[in-house]
Amino acid sequence: MSAEDLEKYETEMELTLYKEYRDIVSQFSYVVETERRFYLANSVDVAARNADGEVYFEVRMSDAWVWDMYRPARFVKNVRVLTFKDVNVEELDKPDLRLPEGDQFGS
Repeated sequence: MSAEDLEKYETEMELTLYKEYRDIVSQFSYVVETERRFYLANSVDVAARNADGEVYFEVRMSDAWVWDMYRPARFVKNVRVLTFKDVNVEELDKPDLRLPEGDQFGS
């Protein structure tokens, strides 16, 4: 696969994920962002942990959707994430989402 083919594939997958996100976001209560992934979830618990002076976060989510183009099964019952980076949790107010205007996704 050429670099151009890979870039085209990633662009198409991002658009597919965005459309799926737009269609399902109203089913979830929270958006969770870690340094590696983006999640939608209905239950979120974040706990700061300390191991030998190093602080990390344990994030537990249930009834979740995982933003990951390389994962065929994005809906999961339970997720546990350990991270040394910041965790962002936002409560959704369920806005109407629309696709971006213009040619941003190569359409």
